[in-house]
Amino acid sequence: MLRIHMSGVDLSRVRMATRPDAMWETILSFHRLRDRRGSTVFGKWRKESRTRLNGEARLLSAVVPPRGYFPDFLTPSGGGPEPFGFDAGTEALRDTPADRIRAELGLLTGKGATARRPSGGHPSAALPEALAEGRTEPLGRLISTLRAYHRAAVEPYWPHVRASIEADRAVRGRALLDGGADELLATLPPMIRWRAPVLEADYPVDRELRLDGRGLLLQPSFFCRGTPVVYRDPALPPVLVYPVTHPGAPASADPGPWLGRLVGHTRSAVLRSIGHGCTTSELARRTGVSLASASQHACVLREAGLVRTLRHGSSVLHTLTPLGAALIRGGAPLAVP
Repeated sequence: MLRIHMSGVDLSRVRMATRPDAMWETILSFHRLRDRRGSTVFGKWRKESRTRLNGEARLLSAVVPPRGYFPDFLTPSGGGPEPFGFDAGTEALRDTPADRIRAELGLLTGKGATARRPSGGHPSAALPEALAEGRTEPLGRLISTLRAYHRAAVEPYWPHVRASIEADRAVRGRALLDGGADELLATLPPMIRWRAPVLEADYPVDRELRLDGRGLLLQPSFFCRGTPVVYRDPALPPVLVYPVTHPGAPASADPGPWLGRLVGHTRSAVLRSIGHGCTTSELARRTGVSLASASQHACVLREAGLVRTLRHGSSVLHTLTPLGAALIRGGAPLAVP
């Protein structure tokens, strides 16, 4: 069980991340790559990603075990609601002080900084010890491997990842507007429970985290699964990474033949009316169509990959995907981290 103790000041400083964090998604996706669970959501993604990998998994396994602790320095924090993109994140990783790398790798290996380098085997087996020595070459090799892995397993699916986080943010944003931070915390996924003044969450070990007035950054994640994640070091900026709801498996940005169905003024008006998010009832009012018609149009747009739909209480909330937003902008290219 994880218990995050929050004062009134902490509650006033609860923030939502503005977008997915490329470093968290990269590291957590590597967990999903080796996890056989969640095949409905991740099965096809695993199969596709593995065909594009070229030995990166072997090297990353040396610093990211299949379960349990992995070094905090692999997911650097910008200290605010604007997460790092991948390039900025790897630069922050490159700037990690050598003594911090050494200390965190000591926790990983259980041997500390004086661990003896293995005498044989695959070169990846020596990576933690080589990194702990503070030399630039092993860190550069790790970053190059992370970059290659990210391009193979995360970047092709980034529009879908980003759409999932945007949909989650729309739900949390509505809760915040309706009832403040209390309501926001109360609507987090079921493995997280708000029992003021403590935010409890399912967690592999017992852990107490005191915010001491620093507030809390909520970071929704596509590749987080089962339980949320926090930094092991309590001195780092408090971040709670939690899993989003998965209505479907990750897909590429290619809309396929569905765009052929997007014709006519009404459906175009529906897409524009969704904007930053609305319920089906609001969509019907905005476009002047019946509730049934609004629901049907939203369904077609969702099948085309232009809209995401999540349930919020007794209603559903529709939001634009990056592809839908790009279509409204006139086909502007989709951004990647």
